[in-house]
Amino acid sequence: MRSGDAGATDDQLRLFIERIERLEEEEKGIKDDKRDVYLEAKSQGYDPKIMREVVKLRRMSPHDRAERDAILDVYRSAIGLT
Repeated sequence: MRSGDAGATDDQLRLFIERIERLEEEEKGIKDDKRDVYLEAKSQGYDPKIMREVVKLRRMSPHDRAERDAILDVYRSAIGLT
C-alpha cells in the first residue's frame, strides 16, 4: 500500500467512526424520548409495562400474534390458568 492510500483509508475510517458516534447519540436521544413518553403515560394512570407489551404485539404480524396467543393458551391450560 502506498502512503497516499493509507491517508485516504485513515480519513474514510475516521468518517465511518464519526457517523457511528452521531447515530449512537441520536439513538440515546430517542431512548430518552421514549422513556419520557412512558413516564408521562404513567403519570396519567397507564401501566408502562403493559404499554410495552402492546407496542410489541402491534409490531407482530397478525399470523405471528395469533400463533403466540394459541401457544400461550396451550401453556395456560397445561398449568391450569384457564
